[in-house]
Amino acid sequence: MKKTIALIYGGDSSEWEISVMSGKNVAAALDPVKYDVHEILLRGSDWTCNGFQIDKTDFSYCKDGIKIRFDAALIMIHGTPGENGILQGYFEMIGMPYTTCSSYVSVLTFDKFACKTFMRDLHIPMAKDVYLRRGDSFDIGEITRHLGLPIFVKPSDGGSSFGVTKVKKESDLKKAIECAFSEGETVLLEEFIGGRELTQGVYFDGTDIVPLPITEIISHNEFFDYDAKYNGKSDEVCPAAVSTEEAEAVRRYTTRIYHHFGCKGLVRVDYIMRPDGEIYFLEINTVPGMTKMSLVPGQLRAAGLNLSDVLDSILAQVL
Repeated sequence: MKKTIALIYGGDSSEWEISVMSGKNVAAALDPVKYDVHEILLRGSDWTCNGFQIDKTDFSYCKDGIKIRFDAALIMIHGTPGENGILQGYFEMIGMPYTTCSSYVSVLTFDKFACKTFMRDLHIPMAKDVYLRRGDSFDIGEITRHLGLPIFVKPSDGGSSFGVTKVKKESDLKKAIECAFSEGETVLLEEFIGGRELTQGVYFDGTDIVPLPITEIISHNEFFDYDAKYNGKSDEVCPAAVSTEEAEAVRRYTTRIYHHFGCKGLVRVDYIMRPDGEIYFLEINTVPGMTKMSLVPGQLRAAGLNLSDVLDSILAQVL
């Protein structure tokens, strides 16, 4: 018998339209013989499926007098509320199985400072940082003495590329902090680590943690910003041209991180590799982009894996 799947996209972050594209690509990959897929758009308090309002008391909707209930939710929302634990907490409360990390893990990984703090005992290199909450006082000179220049300034509790600035001059730092606060309540400032940007997708197939081929991101811009991600201003090489030892180090870090947090579903972990080969952790994406041009689908293709089969293995764990 077909399983009824709620495929949820949209959300309230600045990249909600990318989430819609991810959701549409995933919907096309789901086997129609196995699944009855219902695409649900979430925007604020407006949750709809083909124009029908979702009943939030039990996450169902009525169509032609028939109540549609779901066997599982497949979350494809980047940012709030689908990547920061809010939607996961709701599903946990009503007893709805879903495909991503738990609410607890989603909260931890979504906030960049909380994520780095939770990882301290893993002894994986990370950039030095300064953490600010809205209303905190700060000393520009003290920050630059601690972190040097350039400095990356980013929302700590934001899941998009918006509000991120690479600051090269001390005089630009205050404006960059204000920009980051426009996207969230907390800001993370990090020292600049020069090197090659690497990223690796990973998932649990029901038996093993499976790391995918590594991608090197070569941005045409100052860094891998929104323009580089979605407007073709980057080259993405997969598999990345790294040594066997470097690839093994990334794989070891990725699987250790996935296990340490207790992740579920498809996750992507980003790194910087310095010229001397030392690898620095950047961040975790627990609902990575899944458009046709996104990094993880490209890694699946490079691995010779079919997205449909991978989705089957992930859904099988919650159905």
